[in-house]
Amino acid sequence: MLGLQLACATSYSMGGTLTGTSRSLRRGGRAQVAAEDLGEELVVANLRRAAKLPWTDGGRCVVEEASQPWADLVERCFYALDQERVRFRDPTGRCSVASAGAGAVGIGVCVLAAPELVVGAVVVVGVVVVGFAISEALEAYEKRGRPQGRPPPTRPVPETRPVPEARPVAETKPVPQQPKTKRRPKPEPAGEDWPPPLPPEPTDRERDPSCEAFPEKHRGGDRAHDDCADWYPPNRWPGKDAVVAGKAFDALQVGVRVLWEIKTDEFGRYNRFVQKKQIADELVEFEEESRIARACGYDFTVGVSTEEHKAALMPALEEAGLAIKVVVTGCKR
Repeated sequence: MLGLQLACATSYSMGGTLTGTSRSLRRGGRAQVAAEDLGEELVVANLRRAAKLPWTDGGRCVVEEASQPWADLVERCFYALDQERVRFRDPTGRCSVASAGAGAVGIGVCVLAAPELVVGAVVVVGVVVVGFAISEALEAYEKRGRPQGRPPPTRPVPETRPVPEARPVAETKPVPQQPKTKRRPKPEPAGEDWPPPLPPEPTDRERDPSCEAFPEKHRGGDRAHDDCADWYPPNRWPGKDAVVAGKAFDALQVGVRVLWEIKTDEFGRYNRFVQKKQIADELVEFEEESRIARACGYDFTVGVSTEEHKAALMPALEEAGLAIKVVVTGCKR
């Protein structure tokens, strides 16, 4: 009897340990699946958005960069867009003013990469046929999505879970890798249309990793100021500053390498003494920000709310020998 009791107690303890381990494995598996699903949602959303545009390479660059944010995808694949069939319009005027130095290409990238696409901003001439690479990638994701949704109802029939349709996903993944051999020669004939800022970008990052911009939540808590910084350039990371070489800039413009400093002061309401003090402080601030931005390969622009502020600032910049672009945003407090 004593031997039987000991055997039962040992069996129960071991069973409890195995149950806890299996629960832990199931929780870890669910977290991994959730992360994969979020990544696939971004890829599919980018592919579907790009499918509405004409691409000269069949969409292979788009497939390769589909896991990146839309703004990054546009910057890296804009050269492959069939620009003869696409017309860009800027109803808000933000891209036209902010990208004046970048020409038509800079305006096109800015309009196409904007977080919210204004109706009529991008007009495609003719019928768009979905690029073969985009079509294949979307079909692969759809096929891979079906088995993920099937396991719960088909558990009683284990042999149906390894659906053969999941196999082609591995075969279609090399499709994005093909542009690595064919994509690089492509910018050479398009070199006359594409401005030079993009090629130096990797070398800047290799020389000084601190020049890599990264987002950080807006500082200061001034809602009117932050809204202007997000809306006007427009900001690549809405709600966040762009930190470069340890310096927080109000915005990194969508589609181009331009860092912004935004001022929403009611400059006209200050007396002469306060105005002079503010201009003197701004000269010191702008000189530092402009130096950091240009050392890292970015342009630098200042946005002020009123013409009066710009009129007071421009002579002071010229006298100090600072060649800094100033635009009037019209933002209200």
